[in-house]
Amino acid sequence: MDARSEIREFLTSRRARITPEQVGLASFGPRRVPGLRREEVAVLAGVSVPYYTRIERGDMNGVSDSVLEAIARALELDEAEHAHLFDLARALGPPSRRRRRRAPRRGLRPSIHHILDGLTGAAAFVHNARLDNLAANQLAQALFSDMFRRAAGPVNSARYVFLDPGAREFYVDWDRAASDVVAILRTAAGREPDDRDLIELVGELSTQSDEFRTRWAAHNVRFHDTGTKEFRHPVVANITTTYNRMELAADPGLAITIYTAEPGTKSAEALNLLASWAATPREPELQNAEQRL
Repeated sequence: MDARSEIREFLTSRRARITPEQVGLASFGPRRVPGLRREEVAVLAGVSVPYYTRIERGDMNGVSDSVLEAIARALELDEAEHAHLFDLARALGPPSRRRRRRAPRRGLRPSIHHILDGLTGAAAFVHNARLDNLAANQLAQALFSDMFRRAAGPVNSARYVFLDPGAREFYVDWDRAASDVVAILRTAAGREPDDRDLIELVGELSTQSDEFRTRWAAHNVRFHDTGTKEFRHPVVANITTTYNRMELAADPGLAITIYTAEPGTKSAEALNLLASWAATPREPELQNAEQRL
């Protein structure tokens, strides 16, 4: 991905959402474009207009962290957006400023599979930043049975959400799930703009899904470490889960996401039922239910 274009479009999209009134500036006359003008961002950041213009055009030569911090404050960036701006700047900076990452391992360590197998009361995945699901425990495969059973090739959450019609039925709030997926991929692209597999995935989704393409153009990023999601499962009906994502420090680029249900709730009962269903041979009526996915 072109890091210069990414910087330009990201900064342009962030200033477009802020009005002068929000940041205490007077506004005079009609505006051709929404949000702040470049000169207004420059004033708020305490830099010259030509300097800010150069930055927004993707020229990061000699730009210090303090200047980036000032721009982040001027544009009222949240934590995820702040990190994304610095990632984009590193991608354009000298090698000494770029994020150093250890080479990923080939395959998962056996102990990771042992962890997944030991989590019998929770659904757990190991995935990379592109949302390729590299391993999953039995309950995760049962909870996301539609995605695992119908995937054409490697199981990827982004492909499922945007390219598989079943996802709209499975996710109670599909729009939120779709926005989350795009924000995750945007964040990954900022960290690793030269990731060939990610570039190909984004190209595939952009070609095949208008909804993905529209969301991608918004340049929204978001941390996706914890929260709640609600699923509509054909066997046990609706399940509300809490998810927690944890990076695997010994396996750069990989993380494990674990889905649990609040103890004592109907969702916990449903998840326990699903765990029992996953661990036992299928009865004919359950096989029929699966086939209707």
